[in-house]
Amino acid sequence: MDPLKSGDILRTVRKLEISTRKMVTDSLAGTYQSVFKGSGMNFDEVREYLPGDDIRSIDWNVTARTGVPHVKKFVEERELTIMLMIDISASGDFGSVLRSKRELMAELGSVLAFSAVRNNDKVGLILFSDFIELYIPPDKGRSHILRLIREILYYRPRGRKTDLGLPIDFVIKVCKRRAVTFLISDYCLPGDFDDQLAALKTRLMICNRRHDVISVVVNDPRERELPDCGRITIEDAETGDQVELNTSDRSVREQWGRMAEDRSQRLNHMLGTAGIDRLEVSTDRSSIEPLLGFFGARKRRLAR
Repeated sequence: MDPLKSGDILRTVRKLEISTRKMVTDSLAGTYQSVFKGSGMNFDEVREYLPGDDIRSIDWNVTARTGVPHVKKFVEERELTIMLMIDISASGDFGSVLRSKRELMAELGSVLAFSAVRNNDKVGLILFSDFIELYIPPDKGRSHILRLIREILYYRPRGRKTDLGLPIDFVIKVCKRRAVTFLISDYCLPGDFDDQLAALKTRLMICNRRHDVISVVVNDPRERELPDCGRITIEDAETGDQVELNTSDRSVREQWGRMAEDRSQRLNHMLGTAGIDRLEVSTDRSSIEPLLGFFGARKRRLAR
């Protein structure tokens, strides 16, 4: 990204804050809270046993002392920890329509962060490439959220490639309490795609046993469909590899689309068999509609 003055950065962050706060207020109020459950149960009180109560909740000490059966009452712990794991490798700088993939990731991260703040939850951030670039521990408050947004947008990574295993291993190491973790990436993986998916699947399944892992796949339309614009040279932002394509050739455009669809299906299959929820967003539209659809589907599934 081009270097910006501190005033320009502040204005950009404030603009994103205003727009995402409006999204949260208008569309996500109440939805977020109903979708994510607390990480445990807290003791509330002891009361007399009533027909239908679970006998496993009987407090035998109080029962023995009073001579009347009493049960322990628990309430769900509402405070959550939200961890945003955001890919800031070089491929995120690409965007052919409204914004870059990294800017879309910042919008989505902002919506999730402000939703968490409205519900008094903590939010943490992990920025990664093929390094763990930055870790900000979970916290609350507007100033904390604005810092997260600023880092997502303007942090300058050391690495250019992507290693999705790193943030997963890091979350397992640093998050002692159960957390809702969003792995936000374009899944532009180096090397053999199937080998990368197989290794990633194992790590995701381990992490998902301890935490609630949600995969957010960030796309751009030109990664799925090429326009007819003659001969072009495409460069892989992470490796520097280049390839020349004749986009006027219909068969080239169709092959490009088939390759993109095939990768998407293989990724979806891996996430599905690993038991990982998946949300897809694209740079040519707002993140709010797919996010609402995801929350709605998840809420219906949990209600069954």
